Amino acid sequence: MPEEVLFKSESNQSREEIASYLRSVAAKLEQGEPISLTSGTESVTMQPPARPTFEVKAEREGPTDGPGELSIEFELEWDEDGGGESGGGQLEIE
Repeated sequence: MPEEVLFKSESNQSREEIASYLRSVAAKLEQGEPISLTSGTESVTMQPPARPTFEVKAEREGPTDGPGELSIEFELEWDEDGGGESGGGQLEIE
């Protein structure tokens, strides 16, 4: 299935700035409100359902014998038709 990017923003931020964005998203999720993303002239508003799939990935990209790029990705997924997927084990973040 092809992927269509509806919105993308990438910039260097301080950990404190990133934490502020994540707190804003967390507050919207807790309140059941839509999440609006805006950067320049681009914007999108999405309404996650009550039980989206939450995916967390830690990755290393680059050569196996040298330094690469590390990332932590947080992703919410749901079907546009409202269907859901079953999840795996319990996530713990410490």
